[in-house]
Amino acid sequence: MTWARAILLTMTFSTIATALQASVTKAPFGKTQDGTPVEIYTITSGKAEARIMTYGARVVSLKVPDRDGKVGDVVLGYNSVAEYQADPSTYFGSIVGRYGNRLAKGTFAIDGKEYHVPVNNNGQSLHGGTLGFDKLVWTGKEIPDGVEMTLVSKDGDMGYPGTMTTHAKYTLHGATLRIDYTLSTDKTTVANITNHSYFNLSGDGSGSILDEIITIPASRYTPVTPVLIPTGIEPVAGTPFDFTKPTVIGKRIDEANEQLKIAGGYDHNWVLNGQMGVLHEAAKVEDPKSGRVLTVTTTEPGVQFYTGNFLDGTFKGKTGAVYAKHAGLCLETQHFPDSPNHPSFPSTLLKPGQPRHSTTIFTFTTEAKK
Repeated sequence: MTWARAILLTMTFSTIATALQASVTKAPFGKTQDGTPVEIYTITSGKAEARIMTYGARVVSLKVPDRDGKVGDVVLGYNSVAEYQADPSTYFGSIVGRYGNRLAKGTFAIDGKEYHVPVNNNGQSLHGGTLGFDKLVWTGKEIPDGVEMTLVSKDGDMGYPGTMTTHAKYTLHGATLRIDYTLSTDKTTVANITNHSYFNLSGDGSGSILDEIITIPASRYTPVTPVLIPTGIEPVAGTPFDFTKPTVIGKRIDEANEQLKIAGGYDHNWVLNGQMGVLHEAAKVEDPKSGRVLTVTTTEPGVQFYTGNFLDGTFKGKTGAVYAKHAGLCLETQHFPDSPNHPSFPSTLLKPGQPRHSTTIFTFTTEAKK
């Protein structure tokens, strides 16, 4: 190979790599009520666009094409920080913690010592308590193909022991949004981190998700008490919770089933069949209307499938449309709810010198009209 040809090939490969790399820009996105500046990062890959803001490390928008190539925003949310702060209970797009999902009565024990954290949901602690990670301003840093969000939660914050540092890296490759989490602490604590985006594959503000089709590769789930605390693990076979085969979300959601009645729909944790710590499929959602398909893979042992049962039309979203019941669905990859109080569940203990790493990937494709 000649020297000139080698230079040309090097330049060609460099051009391809540059073309494949996502661009990242940062801009102001207003301030919180206490005057803290909020920034928003826009990640553009050429096939998709994700906007992530530092308030709650939230996915504000995620634009991907439909089967006809028309780009649409597929996550619910608002146009301003003020609107997010005015809505304390939906957690649109945020990273929730220090303990995502529920802790029974806000109580858990570590090495025989009992801890109490704020209760904020029917006498239970939900998503970290009254001032969880979703309501804090994270520190953003541009990285290749995305943004790294960092939050330091001090020892005693919301009653949790240990100073815990959370890094969440959002990267965009093609139409795939990836989140890599790293958690560390200086004192043994409990931690369960997840992203709480609401998806509607027909587009934000387009109506109900009940006609979308979901598959969840899980043969078991965790049924709950009337205050949504797990009672144990049971098989999905023969119940409306069996999504091992593609099923229209709304097909069984109104069946006379006590678990569906308790939650007003689906709001449960599925025990995934894959191996914890290794990437495996958590769910696949297909939208016959738009042709969009979302496949979620994760290293986590569970996924909370939530059908937006508590959306009640109180708030209007980015398009001005009202978010009514079932306007979006959540697929919160996670350890199980209330794990510290269930010795048989995968442990959520986080110990000094033992950082925890996890990954969740949201991949968007399209399929032809059937």
